[in-house]
Amino acid sequence: MDRIILRDLAFFAYHGVYQEEANLGQRFYFDLDCYLDLRPAGETDDEHQTVRYDHIAKRVETIVTKQRFNLIEALAEAVARDLLSNMDKLQSLRLKVRKPEAPIPAIVKDIAVEITRARKDYNL
Repeated sequence: MDRIILRDLAFFAYHGVYQEEANLGQRFYFDLDCYLDLRPAGETDDEHQTVRYDHIAKRVETIVTKQRFNLIEALAEAVARDLLSNMDKLQSLRLKVRKPEAPIPAIVKDIAVEITRARKDYNL
């Protein structure tokens, strides 16, 4: 299946279990593989035959900055559900949420969760 790929999509937000995460905030990074048939867009050069990546980015930004989650698992699930529910041509996606400034007593590049969801997972 074809895909639209977004890497290192970043937003500043206030998600996390700890109070200092809610107060101070931190950066969250998103990697998305959005699966759909790109042939109609490729054959017609018509933007209405695809899912625009700027629309994907805007929907992710809205969820990340307008809602608050304790867990990045819940954040990932909310993003996946929204994208699949609101973008008809999108069939499935793989989404990784990275949290490089997680307050843990270790030196790590980042903490992340990755989920794979399809329209059928939400009865769409």
